[in-house]
Amino acid sequence: MTEGNFVDYVKIHVTSGKGGQGSAHLRREKYIPKGGPDGGDGGRGGHVIIQAHKNLWTLFHLKFKRHYKAEHGTHGSKQTSTGADGADVYVEVPIGTVVRDTETQEILFELTEDGEERILAAGGKGGRGNAHFKSSTNQTPRYAQPGLEGEELDFTLELKLLADVGLVGFPNAGKSTLLSVITSAKPKIADYEFTTLKPNLGIVEYRNHQTFVMADIPGIIEGAAEGKGIGHRFLRHIERNSTLLFLVPADVDDIKEQYEILLNELKRYNPELLDKERLVAISKSDLLDDELKVEMKELLDQEFEGIPYLFFSSVAQQGLMELKDKLWEMLNEETVS
Repeated sequence: MTEGNFVDYVKIHVTSGKGGQGSAHLRREKYIPKGGPDGGDGGRGGHVIIQAHKNLWTLFHLKFKRHYKAEHGTHGSKQTSTGADGADVYVEVPIGTVVRDTETQEILFELTEDGEERILAAGGKGGRGNAHFKSSTNQTPRYAQPGLEGEELDFTLELKLLADVGLVGFPNAGKSTLLSVITSAKPKIADYEFTTLKPNLGIVEYRNHQTFVMADIPGIIEGAAEGKGIGHRFLRHIERNSTLLFLVPADVDDIKEQYEILLNELKRYNPELLDKERLVAISKSDLLDDELKVEMKELLDQEFEGIPYLFFSSVAQQGLMELKDKLWEMLNEETVS
């Protein structure tokens, strides 16, 4: 998937079908000149249904088709024949899609399971035929109900990535490099800030053919929760991750300070994010000699009391298996609990 194909926000306009009209037919056959009412009901208008699909990872396919209109129900006919229902229209989206009312911005529901369906716009009910209105005082009703109109609505779809591990870090912290080394994902990598402009997903292969999913979220900066930089629109993707992997480069002046800033941004955006499992990974550790690494560990043991941390280097291929082991252990703890 290329960066330009990742779309996580789109607006759609949906129109359900109108219900078919009931029939006011009167039975007329040879030798039965006054057979009475035999008009059937109209068919239901088609629904517009949204459906979660596990093989979709982005809303890109909705970018150029934003209007969805279901068929109208057909009219009832003689011999109390009910009209056919209008065909339903399906809007397929990835698992993790949030549906909002465009006008009020209220979150209506979220699709979190493969195959889950919700009706966005219900089709209009078909009108009843004149056979329903026959009575002892009116044995030949010559009227029937019209079908009800369908619904016409606007929705905003937002995608929250479903991944086991979310990478959190400042721009140029080495998130894309790590993802490219331990997964088959091929994110854009360069030595300048904001290389990653779209989230990237990668499958990490673990021992015994087991796997877990890792998401590289674009780097956030101070003020991301208020919309500074590009971090604001991507913070929602972190909400779905069960474990957060904080990446801090080994060459920064104060590792604890960078971690606290990242943590504060998440807290301001959504305090519930602090309830997730956290692991601090110090990247680019190949820049450190053994003596300096020992000194840093003594300091970090005091500063990161109760918070697991480790050193690794994507470029030098150091500590990657240890990182996978720790993440796998945390994910399994999360699953069991």
